[in-house]
Amino acid sequence: MDSTLTDRGPAPYVLDIESATEANEDYRRTIWTGGRLQVTVMAITPGDDIGLEVHQDVDQFLRVESGQGKVQMGPAAENLIHEWDARDGDAIFVPAGTWHNVTAVGAVPLKLYSIYSPPEHAHGTVQATKSDPQ
Repeated sequence: MDSTLTDRGPAPYVLDIESATEANEDYRRTIWTGGRLQVTVMAITPGDDIGLEVHQDVDQFLRVESGQGKVQMGPAAENLIHEWDARDGDAIFVPAGTWHNVTAVGAVPLKLYSIYSPPEHAHGTVQATKSDPQ
């Protein structure tokens, strides 16, 4: 395993986030977890998605490094009133309490990183596939 894909938080750390995101083959992997912030890298297989979810007390920032995605957001699971296409270089901002989903729509995996504030997952979380427990 690439050592850049190890959760180094909460220690001070500098990382080439683009390279780490591109190198990741797991559905989700935490790479830095602090007391108030967390960074994960994700690889979503074509046709799959993050899964419709809401974080009541967590703001989230996602950045697409490669692939293509369809982003949906709204005030309720059955009311996703916003939809965008996302691709390499795009940033996605998800306010706390907003239902959201991102689906990989291209022919290659959607590679992105996510910043949660406060942290959402346990330090060192590795989910090889979406169905693996967090």
